[in-house]
Amino acid sequence: MAKNICIIAGARPNFVKVSPLVRAIGKRDDAQCLLVYAGREDDPTLEASLFDDLQMPRPQYFLGVDSTSLNEITSRVMAAFDAFLDEHPVDVVIVVDDLASTMAAAIVTKKRGIRLAHLVAGTRSFDINMPKEINRLVIDALSDYLFTAGVRSTGIATREQSENSQTYMVGNILMDTLRFNYNRLRKPASLPDIEEGKYLVFTLNRRALIADTENLAKMLQVIREVAGSTPIIAPLRGLARQAVENLTCPPMRIIEPLSYLEFGWLTAHAKGIITDSGNVSEEATFNGVPCITLNNYTEHQETVSVGSNVLVGEDPEKLRDVLSQLLAGKWKKCALPDRWDGRTADRIVKILVN
Repeated sequence: MAKNICIIAGARPNFVKVSPLVRAIGKRDDAQCLLVYAGREDDPTLEASLFDDLQMPRPQYFLGVDSTSLNEITSRVMAAFDAFLDEHPVDVVIVVDDLASTMAAAIVTKKRGIRLAHLVAGTRSFDINMPKEINRLVIDALSDYLFTAGVRSTGIATREQSENSQTYMVGNILMDTLRFNYNRLRKPASLPDIEEGKYLVFTLNRRALIADTENLAKMLQVIREVAGSTPIIAPLRGLARQAVENLTCPPMRIIEPLSYLEFGWLTAHAKGIITDSGNVSEEATFNGVPCITLNNYTEHQETVSVGSNVLVGEDPEKLRDVLSQLLAGKWKKCALPDRWDGRTADRIVKILVN
């Protein structure tokens, strides 16, 4: 009898990570996938092109939760997912990353005695004041299968795993998606004039960084001063876009968010990237593109120890020094971390089925 594997995604970036799993399950006769989204079916962040770009189906099920309150998200997802499981028997639930909805689904799964798998387990900031850090601790503590991306996260997960859980270093599933789609990346239609290797990409998403407008203004000023005539392309949405529009002026070129394939092309062909996103820094390491991360830590330390990523925190002067090195062509040597080979999803499905 085929195993019913339920994958629950809590936000748009989760789909980039679960698309290889959906494909890997679809190739097997002994497993079938139930793909669930915690949000609404008409969520504006799930643009029409996303699932086409990722070569995956839209979710079959939507829990319909729409809120900005973390506690409300947790309670509403718990109630909605519990009702979903009443009607859909599953053998294992896969949750992704560290969102409030991820933790909510993990709690419901475990209370029902269903086996729980955590994709990208063992990531830690060691800052208990961060809501996501609490989510990570809870999800990893409950999980039966801890699927880790690198050596450091494997060590953390192994030390913390419960008596009945198992840790597997399966590799970075984001690389499965990138490798699968690499030859399909396309130059953004909205940027016909940009030249490969002659521009910077800037992204911003972290709420704490956006909220500190005084320091954000200092960092944007540093970027403008050091970049000089080098074009800076900034695909931004929502609060991040508002903040940067209020604080910046040319040469930063603020554009609408791009599709997955267009954004992938943009970052793969950049001279360098300035970001606060872990996913963007991971893709930069795969592409060998210098990346400056506006954070004091990264969940994937291998992007720093092996890859092309450098952390500058929220320090404008450190940003100045590192960006100057980048533009001068003085960057560290980098390589691909272990198990970034595009076979992570196959390893995970084999473990779950067998």
